[in-house]
Amino acid sequence: MPSAALLSLANNDAVKQFVMRYGFSKGLVQRFIAGETLEAALHTAGSLQGQGLSAALDELGENVFSEYEAETAAQSYVHSLQALAAMQIPAPYLSVKLTALGLNLGTAVAAKNLGSLLSAAQSIQGAFVCVDMEGSAYTERTLEIVRAAFVEYDNVGTVLQSYLRRTDADLEILLTDGIRVRLVKGAYAEPSAAAYPNKADVDRAYIRQMRRLLRYGKKPAVATHDAAILHEAKKQMREEKLPNDAAEFQMLYGIRRDLQESLVAEGYLVRVYLPFGPAWYSYFMRRLAERPANIGFILRNLSK
Repeated sequence: MPSAALLSLANNDAVKQFVMRYGFSKGLVQRFIAGETLEAALHTAGSLQGQGLSAALDELGENVFSEYEAETAAQSYVHSLQALAAMQIPAPYLSVKLTALGLNLGTAVAAKNLGSLLSAAQSIQGAFVCVDMEGSAYTERTLEIVRAAFVEYDNVGTVLQSYLRRTDADLEILLTDGIRVRLVKGAYAEPSAAAYPNKADVDRAYIRQMRRLLRYGKKPAVATHDAAILHEAKKQMREEKLPNDAAEFQMLYGIRRDLQESLVAEGYLVRVYLPFGPAWYSYFMRRLAERPANIGFILRNLSK
């Protein structure tokens, strides 16, 4: 789980100005972000496809302040899906955030824009929209919107975060509904009342939930870079005689490329979460907090 102290750097103006100005030129940001434009992300998606990897495109951005901005975000998401389809990327996959679709303006606003996106996605063969999970303050409303949308659209799924104490119960609801789930450990700073504070507890929760998801889930996505957990997932798939394409493994762009390549070589489906766009700072800081050694890069250059 990322350090709250490191995540607090996201609010440090000096750090933010340095990273925003020099991050791409120095190469650190490029490790985690596919680019600041859709064109750059599409180029990377095509490169991944050539390596036997699929992509989950994520145009970064959160917390819009007007309905116009929310509608514009929805249109931009549609454009991304259409661009993937134009490249003949099979089953285009998009990751979206409801705060970008207006969740802070009201549940109805976000639900309307998500519906518009899902309706447009239906015209693209195999297109799928995964509604990302944000901080725990949004969990209940996110699940409410996704479950309502699934009644009309079967091309939508969502994410569950294992470090949240409520996730076991949420998983059972989504399994009953038949909604596709991407299972992650979680990357937001959360109070201990909402989330397990210890890594060992998070790992145990993830494995427990992963086993339920692999056994009963619809096209489940196991999203982790933890080699031990990946071993457990593959072991369960063999024991239950599940084909290698019964589930997919998902990893973040720029992290554990060795595992991505080895899983593909073993015949498993691997999808790389591919973030892009100019609003990359918050996402980047969460990734940086997961790798504290990278802080040294910023501090050394900041001192210059």
